[in-house]
Amino acid sequence: MLKKTLLGVGLALSLFGVAACGSADQEASRGATSSATEQQSPGAAGQAPGAGEQPEMPEPDLAGIPEVVAEVNGEQIGKEDFVAAYEGQFQQMAMQAQMAGEDLDQDQLKKQTAENLVGTELLVQEADRRELTATQEQMDSTLDELAQQNGLGSAEEFLNALGEQGMPEDEVRAQLEMQVKLDQLVAEEAGDTAPTEDELRALYDQMVGQQEQLAPEGGEGAETPPFEEMRPQLEQQLRSQKEGEAAQALVGELREGADVTIHV
Repeated sequence: MLKKTLLGVGLALSLFGVAACGSADQEASRGATSSATEQQSPGAAGQAPGAGEQPEMPEPDLAGIPEVVAEVNGEQIGKEDFVAAYEGQFQQMAMQAQMAGEDLDQDQLKKQTAENLVGTELLVQEADRRELTATQEQMDSTLDELAQQNGLGSAEEFLNALGEQGMPEDEVRAQLEMQVKLDQLVAEEAGDTAPTEDELRALYDQMVGQQEQLAPEGGEGAETPPFEEMRPQLEQQLRSQKEGEAAQALVGELREGADVTIHV
């Protein structure tokens, strides 16, 4: 089975990580204040100004992970794919737990990661069943987007960077093909995801309210950019949320008739 260490894992985290990583509007809220926080003087990672020392960042516990983490309709999800997904999600969740002064439940995170990968595998199988295809133009466009997301100037730089990490170009392009097929599948299920003006306003108002709650007592929080300035980000956030909900609903339907065994 195709390894999903580049794209499939990322899709799993983006589509199914909502429950573990917080709500969509919280993500929008964090994005809205990024420019403000970047202007603050740097300090220890995850430590608020004037706060006491944060708990030490834990290490991912990968002891005892089996070679086959899960089986989905006869297809195996291996340890390598699980470790790549777990380490990616662990870093984000551990940082959130550290900032909140809480302990990270790694057993729960392992179960969530395995479920995410099972969900992705079910979508891959459904895309194959529907005989979805990916054109070279679509794959090139996706590759350009990934390069931009990773702060690289071109697709060639992105491929070279992955090559230096041990991923040959033919494997990258194979996973790109899978990513495009999954994008098509989710788009088919989600339908029209264009947000309404009311939805945009509601998300913006919620974001403003969250910033007010985060403001220190007797002080002022980070200033929220105007609605029109935030509109592109709000639109993207709502589209992504609707796509994620559609993917989750489809996985729920596919899971009912699937033969799934998870070993973690």
